[in-house]
Amino acid sequence: MRRLLTLLMAGSLVLSPCFVTLAKDAPPDKDKKAASKDEDVQAPSTETAVRTKHSVSINGHSVSYTATAGTVIIRDDKGEPQASVFYVAYTVDGKAEKRPVTFLYNGGPGSSSMWLHMGSFGPVRIATDSPAATAPAPYKLVSNSDSLLDKTDLVFIDAVGTGYSRPLGKAEGKDFWGVDQDVSAFSRAIQRYVTINNRWNSPKFLYGESYGTTRSGALVDALQDKGMSFNGVIIMSSILNYGMRMPGYDAMYIGYVPSYAAAAWYHNKLANKPADLKSYIDQVRAFASGRYASALAKGQDISPTEADAVARQLAAYTGLSVEYIKESNLRVDPSRFRKELLRNERRTIGRYDARFEGVDEDAAGEVPDYDASDTGISGAFVTAFNDYIVNQLNYHSDLDYRPTFGDINKSWDWKHQAAGIKRPLLMAYVAGDLAHAMRTNPHLQLLSVNGYYDFATPFFNTEFDISHMNLEPSLRGNVHFLYYPSGHMIYLNTEALQQLKGDLARYYDATTHS
Repeated sequence: MRRLLTLLMAGSLVLSPCFVTLAKDAPPDKDKKAASKDEDVQAPSTETAVRTKHSVSINGHSVSYTATAGTVIIRDDKGEPQASVFYVAYTVDGKAEKRPVTFLYNGGPGSSSMWLHMGSFGPVRIATDSPAATAPAPYKLVSNSDSLLDKTDLVFIDAVGTGYSRPLGKAEGKDFWGVDQDVSAFSRAIQRYVTINNRWNSPKFLYGESYGTTRSGALVDALQDKGMSFNGVIIMSSILNYGMRMPGYDAMYIGYVPSYAAAAWYHNKLANKPADLKSYIDQVRAFASGRYASALAKGQDISPTEADAVARQLAAYTGLSVEYIKESNLRVDPSRFRKELLRNERRTIGRYDARFEGVDEDAAGEVPDYDASDTGISGAFVTAFNDYIVNQLNYHSDLDYRPTFGDINKSWDWKHQAAGIKRPLLMAYVAGDLAHAMRTNPHLQLLSVNGYYDFATPFFNTEFDISHMNLEPSLRGNVHFLYYPSGHMIYLNTEALQQLKGDLARYYDATTHS
């Protein structure tokens, strides 16, 4: 595959021509035999680190940094190696150990950290045509002037079974593929990284996206229980409670209404489109949590008159027809909404990002054939990472890099031993763990980052979960919310990325002051 071009922008990325590997870093096992299948290739059984020197321009200032692509070994209670965990760290040169460090990861379950790594706050990012589908190679890997490196060092971590992370020895995937198993693995990996890099006295942050926010809720509590306190947790495109998606509950339908309204606003499907999205969403929130929630609570006993009135108001807010909403019993599934909103144009809208549009073979179908916001960017991200890791970070592996690994999601153990609850929960609920972490560390600052057009993890559900953490008034000021005109991967909208970087810069300044 043709090597990606690194575009030189104003304040461009400067790559050193030399690659640096410190002598103390154990090299990969050169005696490994080549294998035709990834599962036959062994992950490195010793910790590795390949370091390269670079610089990036942020806010008009050149920032010199070291990129480290490597692995840490996590061990079981007997000290036996259990997994090789891959990471890429970006650390600013010449800074003391007290500089902030942020650990970032995606979710899935079964996703690597590639999406955050190549799209958000690293020193380089992949340029896409979002919200249109990005054209095939050659892709553009650009210097990221919106990187967070001016505020914090960054460590992108791949969950075991994703990326280049793999089980070792007698360990199997099932030892890591579950809510609590995953938290245990990440806890040990972060502790190991902090120890070997002398970062115990650094301000620390967790930054999770999607299921990564579920991970963060339990992980911060687990790490603090081991004595590693955190300055902040940033949850982007969050889901803290999988229980609300169970059949028979209406919370999911209520939570999606503001997102439906945002999509209808974006695609000009409102009879009288308001000028301001934020004010409009505030109005829809009040309807969803008030009249709409009250109507759904009555179930099948709702009167025809009330059902008709609620359907008409819901139609006005969402751009759907009154008849369609009534035939759906006032409960429109998000996949069906994605098919219905632009049906008369023979278009569908994206799940991760409702700004994207797709075309199905059958315009009369019930749900979309695919997610245009996924297919529209995946090729760019996968290609960019595979080119970047080899040609710019000089990291080589016989393993296949797994952007996602479907076996993980299929095998996931959803039970969770939540803080303060004696019996394991059957579905992941971590808002309680997060609340416990904030009570035991009253300085912990929680930042919730949300996209208006996210149909995977709607922002109104996140607001509900956080508002039910039962925090004392003295702690409620530690919770902050941010919203952007984008989807699940907020950074795909470059204007939103710029706004987000500015907001995060202020957040880091406020949470790391002496």
